[in-house]
Amino acid sequence: MRYQAALRTDIAAYHNAFRCDCNAPNRLLTLTALFLGSSEKNLHYRSNKSATLVFNLPIWTSSLAGGTRNFDLRANRKLMWILFTLLAAFMQAWRNAFQKQLSIDVNVLGTTLARFIYASPLAAGYLWVLYGEPSAPLPQLNAVFSCYVIGAALMQILATALMVVLFKQQNYAIGVGLAKSEAIFAAVLGVLFFASPLTALGWLGVFVGSIAVFLLSGLRSFSSLSWSTVLIGAASGLAFALTSLWVREASLALGLPFPYGAAWVLLFVISLQTLLLLGYLALRDRATLVALWQRPRLTLLTSITSCIGSLGWFTAMSLETVPLVKTLGQVEVLFTLFISAFFFKEKLKKYDYLGLGLIVLAALLVMWA
Repeated sequence: MRYQAALRTDIAAYHNAFRCDCNAPNRLLTLTALFLGSSEKNLHYRSNKSATLVFNLPIWTSSLAGGTRNFDLRANRKLMWILFTLLAAFMQAWRNAFQKQLSIDVNVLGTTLARFIYASPLAAGYLWVLYGEPSAPLPQLNAVFSCYVIGAALMQILATALMVVLFKQQNYAIGVGLAKSEAIFAAVLGVLFFASPLTALGWLGVFVGSIAVFLLSGLRSFSSLSWSTVLIGAASGLAFALTSLWVREASLALGLPFPYGAAWVLLFVISLQTLLLLGYLALRDRATLVALWQRPRLTLLTSITSCIGSLGWFTAMSLETVPLVKTLGQVEVLFTLFISAFFFKEKLKKYDYLGLGLIVLAALLVMWA
């Protein structure tokens, strides 16, 4: 009863704070102060490095008017990172499919550029929508943020290029499966260097997900692959893992409330990647730019799905640690499997059913963790 009374008091305070006539930043600060004060004790909430993860509180508080239904901000936050991760996985599966098709006629760097070339205007448009209110918080750029953005941009270019090389060597599902070693690398590096510890349940989810990816990719043993293919896949996974970890750190370095930090990181990373690749190809390989121009539909589809996918990843990783996000994101292989079967007409195997079950189990484990 004591906790229920305190909870009703907190909810009333949230609701009154939202209905006040103060501007958005002051309203956000008021909500955040309440959120980190009494509510942290009553709702057992903890925030990872960011003290301003407040999202759509009035919707949740107003739904409780006149009742005593269970109210859990932790569940709200968990729901958001799960939804953004699923969106990212779905879009990335389609982006990889479009890149595989594009890689038939366009070289590695050109196929990599297709991921970014039209994405910057989309990222800018998303940020413009977020800043429709003039009082929205602006970022204070710093050296730490810049270093993480530059590192993430370069690593993502490298990771994408290596995955395109895999597409040319193996079938689509195997290429994605090898690159999905990212989850294990992210878990190990996160614990060692980024203060992102995992519970036993989280580790179990990571390894179950890795086994599932191994089965769904069509691999039965690494003996069927050349060492060069395995090394390229591991290098791609490592580069993707570093990208994800540095993207999260860049979002946290800005200190902005959700979802502004992730949106700024998205714009800076994609813009830098576009300028670097576009400038290099303009100077050294203009024929590749012509090849992309001659394939506008595939190039545009690749950029659109890539931008939406990155938006989902960046936002999810600003809310939750990278290993958990990337383990849940392995459902991408499920989407990839169906795309491989229905889009590329590649046959499914009996082991795929076991892999699908393990993917679901891994997803449940990391959500529970």
